Amino acid sequence: MPRPKLAVWKFTSCDGCQLTLLDCEDELLGLAGQVEIAHFLEASRAVSPGPYDISLVEGSVSTPDEAERIRHIREVSRTLVVIGACATSGGIQALRNFADVAEFRSIVYATPHHVRTLARSTPISAHVPVDFELRGCPIDKHQLLEVRTAFLVGREPNIPRHSVCFECKARGATCVMAADGIPCLGPVTQAGCGAICPAFRRGCFGCFGPVDSPADAAVNVAALADRLRAMGMSEDDIVRVFRTFNAAAPAFADATGGVR
Repeated sequence: MPRPKLAVWKFTSCDGCQLTLLDCEDELLGLAGQVEIAHFLEASRAVSPGPYDISLVEGSVSTPDEAERIRHIREVSRTLVVIGACATSGGIQALRNFADVAEFRSIVYATPHHVRTLARSTPISAHVPVDFELRGCPIDKHQLLEVRTAFLVGREPNIPRHSVCFECKARGATCVMAADGIPCLGPVTQAGCGAICPAFRRGCFGCFGPVDSPADAAVNVAALADRLRAMGMSEDDIVRVFRTFNAAAPAFADATGGVR
């Protein structure tokens, strides 16, 4: 019986989430025995034609070519999983969504007229149907392995949908907001990192994006913004703290009055 075909694709991104897959090291040996890695240019030049059973897509759609390419990838992929903040919410490059991309282009590039780019950086789900979104900047390797295993055996991935605050309590970390008055996005950020920053007495930066709650229990970003104001943060600083890795995520963008 042929092994399922796995493809890994890169769009506008830093490659960090693909490197997370390579960092699995020991687990990669087992993965290679379970699936055929048919397309993964970060790891090998060998490419097998589709269709593919599982496609992992890193990066946002930022160019006209990418907008066309993602449609083709969707057509040849039975299951499409997007990985990382760029693919799920537009990434850091989505900061262009709040400004004039032509001005950015003229400053960054010596010959900006040669650069073909879109005015906005958008998540993969804005262009094609997505079967699952794995958050993080970068993603967590254990969550990646769980998603891969789940789709291979035909079950729903067991990925937490609660906030980073749960992880703080689980590892016995003291709340940095309550104890030290340090601004923290933990109450509205989805778990997955193990509360690394709060465990070292730093506020959460929101790497995993807003909590993915049901519509009737939506994360209350506005309430946290009010709390940050009460702690003395300026409006500009509040905008900056939400406009980082997941600037265009709807809950974060709406809280700062931005477009997405």
